[in-house]
Amino acid sequence: MVEPSARFEEIKIPLHESVGGLTEVSAILGVPQWWPTGQRVGVVFAHGLGRDVSDPVLEFLQNALTERRCLTLRFNFPFGEAGKKRPDPPEVLQRTFRAALATLAQDPNAAPARLFLGGKGLGGAVAASLAGDRTRVDGAFFMGFPLHPPGKPELVSPEQLFRVISPMLFLQGERDRGCNLDLLRRTLTRVGAPTTLQVLEDADQHFKVLKRSHRTEEEVLQQLLAYISAWIQKISDT
Repeated sequence: MVEPSARFEEIKIPLHESVGGLTEVSAILGVPQWWPTGQRVGVVFAHGLGRDVSDPVLEFLQNALTERRCLTLRFNFPFGEAGKKRPDPPEVLQRTFRAALATLAQDPNAAPARLFLGGKGLGGAVAASLAGDRTRVDGAFFMGFPLHPPGKPELVSPEQLFRVISPMLFLQGERDRGCNLDLLRRTLTRVGAPTTLQVLEDADQHFKVLKRSHRTEEEVLQQLLAYISAWIQKISDT
């Protein structure tokens, strides 16, 4: 059911340690007007390389999922906050993601009963590292998971996926040069956790499609939303 009166608040997430002079990062909190008791669902998003909290894919998904009665949060990593292209060290990215999760759980009376981590590109890799590192999470979804450097499948690096025990959803563009689909499929056969792979035809790592595909970016975003929403609902109902 769609909730038409969701609200969105610009907030700041304090960092446990200063990063390049930054003591906080920007975030958008999406709060549905009516949030059911019991199985409340929270969803936290992270952006990728060359992007920040304003990534239109994350903005679309946050708006749509909040309207579907999820408590949502998308946030900047420090490098995104500072407008830098070079990412922060892995430990800084993980600390920032954990700080975002702590912000979502500040009010114990409104904390979600179900928690899902998500990310695009690098943000997905950080979400995977947290899901595999004893963070309580009901599922993790990855949009354009960076399985290897662009165009270099021989440098595959899937180790963090083997430590995840919660369900995982992979949303991969057919033209994503950072994730060879055959290699990903073979990798997922070795993963112990439940996995689902959804391939978006003609899409690249940013889910943009070629004109000759006769598909619009809006159609691709709606497809992304349908996959994520159905997956979250299925897990939340179990």
